[in-house]
Amino acid sequence: MAIRRLFSFMRYHSFTCLSLVCMCPGLFGLISRLFGVTMTAADGEAEVWHEDVRFFKVHDDVTGDHVASFFLDPYSRPATKRGGAWMSSCSGKSGVLPGRQVPVAYLNCNGSPPVTEGDKPTPSLMTFDEVTTLFHEMGHGLQHMLTECPHAPAAGISGVEWDAVELPSQFMENWCYDEATVYGSRLAVHWETGEALPKELFQKLKEKATYMAGTFMTRQLYQQQLDMELHHRYVPGNGKTPFDMQKEVAAKFLVLQPLPDDKFLCAFQHIFAGGYSAGYYSYKWAEVLSADAFAAFEEGGLDNEDAVKATGRRFRATVLAQGGGKHPADVYRDFRGKDPSPEALLRHNGLA
Repeated sequence: MAIRRLFSFMRYHSFTCLSLVCMCPGLFGLISRLFGVTMTAADGEAEVWHEDVRFFKVHDDVTGDHVASFFLDPYSRPATKRGGAWMSSCSGKSGVLPGRQVPVAYLNCNGSPPVTEGDKPTPSLMTFDEVTTLFHEMGHGLQHMLTECPHAPAAGISGVEWDAVELPSQFMENWCYDEATVYGSRLAVHWETGEALPKELFQKLKEKATYMAGTFMTRQLYQQQLDMELHHRYVPGNGKTPFDMQKEVAAKFLVLQPLPDDKFLCAFQHIFAGGYSAGYYSYKWAEVLSADAFAAFEEGGLDNEDAVKATGRRFRATVLAQGGGKHPADVYRDFRGKDPSPEALLRHNGLA
């Protein structure tokens, strides 16, 4: 199975990334550029649970040391694999235990698998959302794999407060919209001809990211405030129902108010069954952090290769390396030199 089948930019225009395992620029090339590590295929060196699963090793570009490994399970298998995408730990780092200095991660996605039409096999032609999902999960994986914390309970993603756990993942998504990354790395090319993704299509992808951004943002703020009101101020039997509080919060945030028979709360699983109780705000806060972090690269100049590399190494040495061994606000200040600001997020959303 060719690794080129793993990556594609747009299903309907038949674009696919070049082979990363063959050291062609792309996601792995971006990671090397930013963080100074090289990812190479190591198939056969570890047992896998399905023929589609690949195994990779990560080496430091300066020392040559083997610093991490990861499994990549890229395709959807509805009969045997749950939906969504996730990163999980196979083994974490512990500087005090022999043989536990090299963390190993699982990266699981549900991308479109390759298909065969007649006698002609077609590589995986993933949607743009599937590509950003892959970048997202790789961000989680990088924080797990590039940790330098010697204590297992605080190494990698362990011990990282809920407020900051999505910073590396959402940060990586920003590079999918960076023209220099997409075209300089030939991240999106036609899988048969090698033609680059037309600029007008790439511009449409960027415009899609800001379409109705204001409406979406106010909806998220409404849901976050509603979560807090219900978990912090709501008292059963005080004369108000949860639906009364929903209407009060909606009046502050939404242009279009809920219909009288609206029962959205009955389906708001994030805060009642999904682990986000009093924590739904972390979605938007993570966007603030990731946008402000990417702004550090913008301020240095995305076309300034030396500045990009220097900022990337600083991101690795702080956000990716320190894990839960230090308060996330302090880790962020170490990287950025200041507290996060929502200005970059508003700008990226076309609202400023």
